[in-house]
Amino acid sequence: MKRNIIIDGALTASGGLMILTLMAGLLLTGDVVRADDTAVVQTSITVPVACTLRGTGTDSHTATLAPNTYSGASGTEYENGIGKTTLTAICNDDNGFSIYAIGFTGNSYDSENHTKLVGSNTGGTITTKAYASGDTASNWSMKLTKVTDTSESYNPQNLTISTGYDAWIAVPASFTKVAQYKANTGSSTTDTTLGVKLETTYAAYIASNQAADTYVGQVKYTMVHPYDEQPLQPQTAQSGCINYFPNGSNVEGTMGCQSVSTSATSATLLASNFSRQGYGFAGWSNKFDYANNSNQEGIKFYGPQETITFTAGDYTGSNPGLSLYAVWVKSQGNLQDSSKVATVCNGLTQAPTNGTANLRSVSALTDQRDNETYAIAKLADGNCWMIENLRLESTNSDNSTGALAQGYGTSSTYGNFSGLADAENTGFSSTYSANSLYSNDGSNDTINIGTNNNPEARMPRYNNLNTPEDTSNRPQNPTRNIFTNENTTVGMYSYGNYYTWHAAIADTTYYYSGDHGSTSLCPKGWRLPIGNQSTVNYSFGKLSVSLGGPEGGAAANSNSTPTGVVMSAKLRSYPNNFLYSGVFSESSVNIRGSYGYYWSSTSLHSGSSYCLGLAGTDVGPGTSSSGKSGGVSIRCVISPSA
Repeated sequence: MKRNIIIDGALTASGGLMILTLMAGLLLTGDVVRADDTAVVQTSITVPVACTLRGTGTDSHTATLAPNTYSGASGTEYENGIGKTTLTAICNDDNGFSIYAIGFTGNSYDSENHTKLVGSNTGGTITTKAYASGDTASNWSMKLTKVTDTSESYNPQNLTISTGYDAWIAVPASFTKVAQYKANTGSSTTDTTLGVKLETTYAAYIASNQAADTYVGQVKYTMVHPYDEQPLQPQTAQSGCINYFPNGSNVEGTMGCQSVSTSATSATLLASNFSRQGYGFAGWSNKFDYANNSNQEGIKFYGPQETITFTAGDYTGSNPGLSLYAVWVKSQGNLQDSSKVATVCNGLTQAPTNGTANLRSVSALTDQRDNETYAIAKLADGNCWMIENLRLESTNSDNSTGALAQGYGTSSTYGNFSGLADAENTGFSSTYSANSLYSNDGSNDTINIGTNNNPEARMPRYNNLNTPEDTSNRPQNPTRNIFTNENTTVGMYSYGNYYTWHAAIADTTYYYSGDHGSTSLCPKGWRLPIGNQSTVNYSFGKLSVSLGGPEGGAAANSNSTPTGVVMSAKLRSYPNNFLYSGVFSESSVNIRGSYGYYWSSTSLHSGSSYCLGLAGTDVGPGTSSSGKSGGVSIRCVISPSA
């Protein structure tokens, strides 16, 4: 996580007088590091990461300028500038930090003149550019230098000024790294405060034909840590599009334009194809800086396939499109750590029934089996749910003791999950079906997941419409399985993988009716929701009723109160985040984007199981059913007090 301090430098000029003023604002997010204090006894303490950036004006920041003159004293061009600002950076992140700068006008990032000095009366501009001898066009620039301040132990050691910024250079048009502090590697301490000072000098040239006016421009500085983190910044969507932006460092995956017609008044958003190691994906936001301003006016959070409404023409014609930003939540620990799960879940604010919530309703935890991180939320039923579809595939994690999942592959010989990533083009036509985990030729033979010595018999994962970007990494490194498709508007990563019911519950028998909640593919301590119930905890029906659905867990349709349209919208809203992920059958994914099915632990009869059925106008809250040999999505749930 980063802590940002934004410092605004406002450059003004009136009647030849140029003035630079400073404004400061503080934005903080939480993070901790570990440290050992051995002065008296061996102990372990938690030290918050404290990173600040402040700016202090060291000169008057004024200069009297005539046309065809520079801002330096006595015509010395840029040597003295129009004043200096000292940036003091203090950070105890052992991974260092970076400082970024961006120019803008009128507090707007996306103005076409955001890197210029703009006249308030005549509309004249002074272009930001690096000064060059013989320039005839007005321009303004900046440069940074290191400052050694032994009185406060600020030392520029390990501080690097980015290329070009130690000389006169154009004020950057987008967030650009201007300095970096990378701590010594191998340091035994993590709580040493790292303090450095930088001096920024601004300069301007007024051309002989420049109109007299008041010119205003600004520079913002932002500190991010660790040093390889990147600052968030707004993006402009193409007109006629909903554009989805990754909004963070080290995000994998791409997404294209979702078209919006001139007459459109609503749109169902796309599932995400973005992934970020160590972070859960919690949905979309209309603000790039949602993490620091989650309560700001106008900020909105959306589920990955929520239906949103707007006024016709809002995002077409001369208007920019709609920019939506991925909402990332950093992992707080492991899904299998019962004490951590209880702490995190009990600390969450329960999401309101209308589907609206801020970041206090969500967190994230990591599956120890494959290091996949999932966003979690305390939903309207009071339980803690994974709000992303399960993505588990091939991993050699040892589950022989049952420490990672209840009942799945607990034999000493086959106590791992290595059978989860067989060929994705495997169909359902074979007599001895690896997909169904039992014979489908009428003989009703049982395949025991825990003891069968044929890993292919444990095939629970289907996604053959998706092609891994780098097949050489599978199965050795299957956890970053980002998919591409010719139609890049189709988000695929969030759809997760598809599992047979027998694989989902780690079933060891072919005939089974009723609830089978003792074993599952969910992380240990978590379970599949119960089907066909509205009062029992952990059930799809209870969640539906808690959201205002029909009493008794009945299906919501056009005759229900509320209708299926309302219930579908609520289940797909943030942070419930259910998706139209479709089903896998006959070697392909079907009805994806229009229907969603999620396994319950409750069998209907030998061939089918109850599930959550989700469509645009109908919702079966654990009362729908699907054939056990088909591939269906998985969501896991746990009580916050567990």
